[in-house]
Amino acid sequence: MQFSSESVETLVEQFSRLPGIGRKTARRLAAFVLKQPKSDVVEMAEALIAVKEKVIFCSTCFNVADHDPCPVCLSDRRDGGVICVVEEASDLMAVERTGGFSGKYHVLGGAISPLDGIGPEDLKIKELIARVAAPGDGPVVREVILAVNPSVEGDTTAYYISQLLAPFEVQVTRLARGIPIGSDLEFTDEATLTRALEARVSV
Repeated sequence: MQFSSESVETLVEQFSRLPGIGRKTARRLAAFVLKQPKSDVVEMAEALIAVKEKVIFCSTCFNVADHDPCPVCLSDRRDGGVICVVEEASDLMAVERTGGFSGKYHVLGGAISPLDGIGPEDLKIKELIARVAAPGDGPVVREVILAVNPSVEGDTTAYYISQLLAPFEVQVTRLARGIPIGSDLEFTDEATLTRALEARVSV
């Protein structure tokens, strides 16, 4: 089934390019847009454009932000001696929702995945090591929490980083296995993620 409008079909094609969105869902989204007032659609379009024009990456932790450094890195209420390493900015937000972490973050931008052509050089790993080796004006890093996803790629990434951090006097921990294998932090409930943070183990 196709819409008789070429413009709507183009919109369906764009929606179907989003992760997790099939053709059926894309058509449903397009139908929803058609029913919305023009002002709402314009607001949505402006929000999409603003994301590309205004959002930047923090030069310290590589979280998405409107300003550099980001509010987390700027905060003097956060413990700069503890760095929580996550794969994506969405994982950072998942940890923040628990309210149980008061340190700072480092966003890798993915995980090591040779099958997908993603190697250590494609991630922000060397920047993490630099933060531990030379903290600059901040406090000495005492602990690095590897809050990567419990997957083959996450395990590979955690092992690789732990080996690089071995020469430094820093405790390297990983979230406890309260998170199901193969799941993503982004979709983990707050209670499970809080328990995993509290029961993190040394690597």
